[in-house]
Amino acid sequence: MIKAGIIGGANRNAGELVRLLVNHPDVVIKWVHSHEHYGRRFTDLHPGLLGETDLIFTDDLAYTDVDVVFLCLPKGEGRRFVERNSLPAGLKVVDLSGDFRLENSDNDFVYALPELNRKALVRGAVKASVPGAFATAVNLALLPLAKHLMLNRTLHVTAISGRGGDDCGIEQPEFLTLPEFSVSIAHRQTEEIRSTLRNLQASFASDIDVVAMRGPHARGLAVMIYFDSPVPADTVLPLYDEYYSDHNFTFISPRRPSLEEVVGTNKCIIHVENAGGKLVITALVDEVLKGGAGQAVHVMNLLFGLHEKVGLQLKSTVI
Repeated sequence: MIKAGIIGGANRNAGELVRLLVNHPDVVIKWVHSHEHYGRRFTDLHPGLLGETDLIFTDDLAYTDVDVVFLCLPKGEGRRFVERNSLPAGLKVVDLSGDFRLENSDNDFVYALPELNRKALVRGAVKASVPGAFATAVNLALLPLAKHLMLNRTLHVTAISGRGGDDCGIEQPEFLTLPEFSVSIAHRQTEEIRSTLRNLQASFASDIDVVAMRGPHARGLAVMIYFDSPVPADTVLPLYDEYYSDHNFTFISPRRPSLEEVVGTNKCIIHVENAGGKLVITALVDEVLKGGAGQAVHVMNLLFGLHEKVGLQLKSTVI
């Protein structure tokens, strides 16, 4: 069994992570750490897990008891935690704070988008940084085109996120409040996208114009991207089919999908079409699963040599 520790625990990503791990056949959660909530029941903050876990927040970092730790900390606190604490060599770390996504000289975290860096994750990676929800959706929409050097025009992106996270006094993830959503896209995750796309198309230098908003729905992130292109959708669809043929969570839909098809799952569903001389790509994800905790579990599976889908065969909300 993989023994897991969770550092943080107040935000919605942490709640969803525990929900996944308590049902994962190869994982046991040894502890959830929080100075602020020490001694409280996990279900005091995440009542939807009542009856599924009896975890109590601890202030003891018992690294010797675990094989992997998940950093479920707010932006900025993940880096501070790593800098202030001596993590044992070989202890696997999966970060959801977003502090280690951009490549630089002092960052030894693998950018953990499995559809791009799966080989690095299965070949000895120790530290992994889970991409942001917005960056996940945009990158998955564009990676097949970047691989074929087709991103040479301004990209126009509209993103609509759900409102979930306003409840229960739980600390809100970065994509659940409108001002934070806009700021994080413009100043952080857009650079994350640029860096990712340049892994496949080194010449990528196009502008990325973003309009971000919060929708009336409870959960789900829809990203719509268009750019001028003479290439018909029928020509690029085989590129998507080829790129994602051996990946287990990203699918190409022949019709426009609905959010209900991805909410509650670790899927990304992509649709490609033409509109007035433009190529239009739509990508839908659950921002807390494929854009957060679900992707973290996917990454953990890869780090430990498990099949990607273990613990992640989830049911969508669509009827």
